[in-house]
Amino acid sequence: MELIPAIDIIEGKCVRLTKGDYDTKKVYGDPLEMAQQFEDLGMRRLHVVDLDGAKSKHVVNIDALRSITSHTSLVVDFGGGVKTDEDLEKAYDAGASLVTAGSIAITDPERYLGWLEKYGADHLILGADVRNGCVSINGWKEDSDVRLEDFLLRYMKAGTRNVLCTEISRDGTLSGPAIDLYRSIMQRYPECHLIASGGVGSMEDILALEAAGIPAVVFGKAFYEGRIDGKWLKGENEKVKR
Repeated sequence: MELIPAIDIIEGKCVRLTKGDYDTKKVYGDPLEMAQQFEDLGMRRLHVVDLDGAKSKHVVNIDALRSITSHTSLVVDFGGGVKTDEDLEKAYDAGASLVTAGSIAITDPERYLGWLEKYGADHLILGADVRNGCVSINGWKEDSDVRLEDFLLRYMKAGTRNVLCTEISRDGTLSGPAIDLYRSIMQRYPECHLIASGGVGSMEDILALEAAGIPAVVFGKAFYEGRIDGKWLKGENEKVKR
């Protein structure tokens, strides 16, 4: 299983929210220092979210992204506020290997499909942030009327392979991931590289996702709050390498 730590950024700081509520912000320090710590634990991937960008609908924390990619060898995927061709190019130019885009796939499907054709499925991640069965957009501030199953069907047919699915009601709660939801997606799309996100509160949660056949998981708050041990993560990464 691919273990992907997350760094969410507000005003240049590493933070975590609960259920996407900006009023619940808790600061955990400097994004670069946190990224270097993850690299020291044997991580190879990193999920970076520009929460200022998601809220303002354009990329904001591009300097933080560039700092991480310039000073680590982590494969970084970047999301938050990517709404235009310029936003996308900024992220790639700043060193992102993949870009996560979700809102634009709701508000401007043709643009997203154009990106998929131009950059390829290996360089894009479809962000599928779900609340009450429908996809939410713009930093989870707005709920669309598009059902998750319809959203996935359209873009999987178009060639999407990487999907980051966040169950918003669980995000930052440490209450456990929506395993049944992720399992149902994998049963319908076995070719999907699904990245489960939201609710991970322990090492046992990660192992349960792995047992359910989920290929990748994003985690953040559980590590920052000491519920996931760094030595355990390093051991899990060593297993993958062997």
